[in-house]
Amino acid sequence: MLKLMRDASHSYPWLLKSVMGIIALTFVITMGWWGFGEQRGAVVASVGDLTVSHEEFRRAYENTYRFYKDKVPGEFKDETIKQLVVDQLVDNRTWLIAAKNMGITVNNDDLRDVIMQIPDFQKNGTFDPEIYKRLLAANHLTPATFEAMEAKEVLSNKAKMIIRDAVALTPAELAEAQALTLRQTESDPAKAAAAKDRAVQDILFQKQQRALTAYTESLKTTIPIKINRELL
Repeated sequence: MLKLMRDASHSYPWLLKSVMGIIALTFVITMGWWGFGEQRGAVVASVGDLTVSHEEFRRAYENTYRFYKDKVPGEFKDETIKQLVVDQLVDNRTWLIAAKNMGITVNNDDLRDVIMQIPDFQKNGTFDPEIYKRLLAANHLTPATFEAMEAKEVLSNKAKMIIRDAVALTPAELAEAQALTLRQTESDPAKAAAAKDRAVQDILFQKQQRALTAYTESLKTTIPIKINRELL
């Protein structure tokens, strides 16, 4: 079942990003700026010095369950969604720890630039402070909470970008892309260049995703991780 949900993420390209966004929002609101402080209530999981509260887990679970029910055909067991949610919450903390280990920081300029580029906060292509405040208020968010959320996102993305940038295709992988291109464009050679670029980017993306997963799993072996499954 968990494999089915992950396969659905490939069938619906927007799916995994949306679900991760739902969980990340819950993550940031609960933890604040750095998230190294103690949280109230029962602890579902601990990742190094970071914890996942039962309240946070339940909120992320309910949001994710509703999302899958509305967007993805098929039935999903509670246990499967619970596992997906707790895995992602653990990954969230792992990437924050990775960013800290790499010495990555987020300054005010970085954060301001990211927020000002969000289309929903723009009017006629320009950031509008009033729209920004109004949309946050409509979603029961204060600017401080939202900016903390974005800071964590930027922090994690910087760490992931370092891993992605270290990935390059081998001659054999480039040859694979070339062969794929030839098969796809035999009937229209004029499209060969664009097809080759797409093939190269697809193979590179897949390799980068594998590198991110491998890095995360490797880092997890060095961090004390405990999941209290009786609380899921």
